[in-house]
Amino acid sequence: MDLTGFTEREPGVWTDDHGLVLSVHFFDLVPDLPASLDDPDRLRYGLAHSAARVGGGLIEAVLGDVDALPAVRQLVKIPRPSGHGLVFIGSWTVPRAGCSTVVKVQAAEGPITGVREAFVLSRLDPSQYFTLHPYAPDLVGGLPYHVADHEQSDAEFPDHPLTRVRATLERITPTLTLHSGFKALPPFVPPSRPEIRRSDSGARRWFRRRG
Repeated sequence: MDLTGFTEREPGVWTDDHGLVLSVHFFDLVPDLPASLDDPDRLRYGLAHSAARVGGGLIEAVLGDVDALPAVRQLVKIPRPSGHGLVFIGSWTVPRAGCSTVVKVQAAEGPITGVREAFVLSRLDPSQYFTLHPYAPDLVGGLPYHVADHEQSDAEFPDHPLTRVRATLERITPTLTLHSGFKALPPFVPPSRPEIRRSDSGARRWFRRRG
């Protein structure tokens, strides 16, 4: 894994000088995903509702591969636990039949917040800024979905925590290496497939660093 700029703080946790926290987790539990990766619409719908239920907001969910295994990448925003502002979390979840590996990058806003949002809103009509969630148009609750979180705004705000999280996750993804034993496990199959209604655990032993 490309750890350029990061310093290890404890096993499986690294930080950098810009406030990013990078961590690797192994969960010896059936993955808590709402649908199979083969059913992206249902998966994204469920993930959007899951984020809203805890007061957050799903910015995007993209399917891809981590070391040749199918995975889902999420970008989520949640209220900062102490103080005002938001925490942005980017993650890859690599699910297998009875466990998963998660690689996570997160960063919090500093004392000055809302600059990115205000700048983007100033160029748009509010009806263009706040939109229905593309994955779950019936979604209520949680943090609002808006276009200031889109990747197109990253270039104008290179130091914003969302920009840093998104860029770091993209940078490290090609360098992630999974243990051969983890890769040999059966694929993830969700325990059930509910109909869509429209209206850290132990050691991170399945993960290897790449030098």
